Amino acid sequence: MEQARPAPTPAGALPNGLAAFLVFFSSGAVLVLETVSLRLVGPYVGVTLEVTSSVIGIALGAIAYGAWTGGWLADRRDPRTLIAPALVLAGIATAITLPVVRYAGEVLRGGAASAVLLLTALAVFVPAALLAAVTPLVVKLQLADLRRTGQIVGRLSGIGTLGGITATLLTGFVLVAALPSSLILLALAVLLGGTGLGLGAYLHRHGRAGLPGPGRAKAVLAVLGLAGAGLTTVAPNPCDVETAYHCASVETDSDRPSGRTLLLNSAQHSYVDLADPTHLEYAYTQWIGAAADVAAPAGQRLDALHLGGGGFTVPRYLTATRPGTDNAVFEIDGGLVELDRRELGVRPGPDLRVEVGDARVLLGAEATDSRDLVVGDAFGHLVVPWHLATREMAVEINRVLRPGGIYVQNVIDYPPGRFVRSEVATVAAAFRHVALVAPPDAVAGRTGANFLIVASDAPLPLAPLAQRTTALPEVAIVLYGEALASFVGDALVLTDDYAPVDQLLATA
Repeated sequence: MEQARPAPTPAGALPNGLAAFLVFFSSGAVLVLETVSLRLVGPYVGVTLEVTSSVIGIALGAIAYGAWTGGWLADRRDPRTLIAPALVLAGIATAITLPVVRYAGEVLRGGAASAVLLLTALAVFVPAALLAAVTPLVVKLQLADLRRTGQIVGRLSGIGTLGGITATLLTGFVLVAALPSSLILLALAVLLGGTGLGLGAYLHRHGRAGLPGPGRAKAVLAVLGLAGAGLTTVAPNPCDVETAYHCASVETDSDRPSGRTLLLNSAQHSYVDLADPTHLEYAYTQWIGAAADVAAPAGQRLDALHLGGGGFTVPRYLTATRPGTDNAVFEIDGGLVELDRRELGVRPGPDLRVEVGDARVLLGAEATDSRDLVVGDAFGHLVVPWHLATREMAVEINRVLRPGGIYVQNVIDYPPGRFVRSEVATVAAAFRHVALVAPPDAVAGRTGANFLIVASDAPLPLAPLAQRTTALPEVAIVLYGEALASFVGDALVLTDDYAPVDQLLATA
């Protein structure tokens, strides 16, 4: 029996290995862009579900339009003249992405849906669309026999998918942890441009076209590449340090030489006075200090647990005002802890234990009835880990508290205040007694602000707390009882099964 012979390679086709590499590489580059884009836009619009959904949606849209356009061009032009320019242009667009996002981000700051969509589109769409055009161009070149179309398309499609998977895992587990986002993007831009130039030279050497000939086209590409590199060097950078979770920086207070402000994703997060740990700059930290002060007799040590470290302002305060206090801090961002050690003088020791990890996971290992005070301060102005905001989380916190222990939770919200109402209702589903400390204008829905939820299974020291908060520079009221119930209304109790935190926080 005569054995079937493999179909001949079409004239002008790429070697199978090169074709597979181009599809694998270009598809993977799209996923690197998508993953890193979340880090680029985070300092300006946050890292919320809407932002993540926007990046994924814009990337998928770019892939769809890029593949469509690439297939259309492949039927009208020789793909050999298009693949190398597509890679070079994608490299230039990737290099330009960094300054474009940073300049536009300064204008589009905030969580409005229009700003999120526009900024993510600027970060992803053009380079992703150019890269998505590569696969149909390569497929067109490799087709020789209609009877094997399915095999060729299926194989290259599978290789592209593997490239995307590999890039996603490599970026998420290795690159982001090891390199700044700016360096990842610039390295990717260089790889794309170098691959395009190398491919162009290869095709030209083998008489298969390549990049446009010497002259205007190459000069334009060179100018665009240099412009992208130049803009990158002068673009505003909101980070001193880029950790795995935050764009972080520390600024010195011009009015207080020993004062330091920690900024996370360009928002003020913590204030520390290196010379005076009892100084609490922000109103919400003063409320936390007041709650701690009335929770037990003055000077009595406490066993305190802090969900979120930030600048370690409250642990410092408790150590200074209540010597012997045991502070355990759960902070998910190890890079932030290192920054605090370097810039803010954080020193773990007998009175301070720092564990790097997710607060929800670490809380499960804490002994029942082991803490007098739990401080929840893991929510940012645009970033709220939803799994720390649910009834199940509140129940776990209650388990860890001793009878009579107090839980205080910092919440930031903006009119119409849907999230803070839901969070009060959620905490009230796990504790018998709940109060809310907030500025009057924020309670009336006229402005965004910090709110402090105070909860316990024992009656709260409401009168002393109100006395302390009303004496502070920033006016605040304490809501409880019927007034608090009226404020909360029929707000949704958040659960692990249903916690639409980002939607509750949305203001536009």
